[in-house]
Amino acid sequence: MEPIYYFIAIFGGLIAGIINTLAGNGSVITLTILTEIMGLPPNVANGTNRIGIWTQCVSGSYSFYKNGKLDFQRAKIFIIPAVLGAIVGVSLAVNISNEQFKDVFKYLMLLLLIIVILNPKKWMQESKIDQPLNIWIIAPLFFALGFYGGFIQMGMGIFFLFVMLSVAKYDIIESNAVKVFVIAIYMVVVIAIFQWKGLIDWKIGGIMAIGQTVGGYYTANYASNYPNAKIWAYRFLLVAMVIAVVKMFY
Repeated sequence: MEPIYYFIAIFGGLIAGIINTLAGNGSVITLTILTEIMGLPPNVANGTNRIGIWTQCVSGSYSFYKNGKLDFQRAKIFIIPAVLGAIVGVSLAVNISNEQFKDVFKYLMLLLLIIVILNPKKWMQESKIDQPLNIWIIAPLFFALGFYGGFIQMGMGIFFLFVMLSVAKYDIIESNAVKVFVIAIYMVVVIAIFQWKGLIDWKIGGIMAIGQTVGGYYTANYASNYPNAKIWAYRFLLVAMVIAVVKMFY
């Protein structure tokens, strides 16, 4: 591999780690690098991409926890349904194409973009996590999120934030903290299944993960300590969604 490719992989991973930790859809960058520059087949790129997602989520979770933004006890209600959904999703991902699913994804993303633009205050609300959660609503929603994350992952963070703010009533920073923690948990299972099927390039994935890990850690640290972090999280989210919609439709 030429030295320039190492730089592209690490720098692209860094940007993706920042976007994924504050918003979501950083996989648009990493999957493009893996397929268009590194030349990996789509299914191998899908598996290889999960390495950096896991490392950035682990480093981000640690940073959020260290700064008091992640409560493991409160987060555990989301883990089991998400993991179960991810197992089903990745089982499909290693056997069938996700191209048709992307058609559904782009219209969902367009709908969410409209919601984000029309109601910005919702995305900067204060937490109301003292309210009890209805397990009959939470379980199927997070199973669906896990399924999507296991199947394709791209844009999953944005959908996760929408559910956390709308249903769980977390604020955007604590929602991101729970997001990276839950993804870190189920990504272990997803990586194991992709590896079992021989669909991971560990060298390329490991190089890209360097940037993603650094991006995840320092972005979580910034988001935990700066008063204007909610505003920047909203802005990152908006930009990530606009880029995703433009890329999908054009």
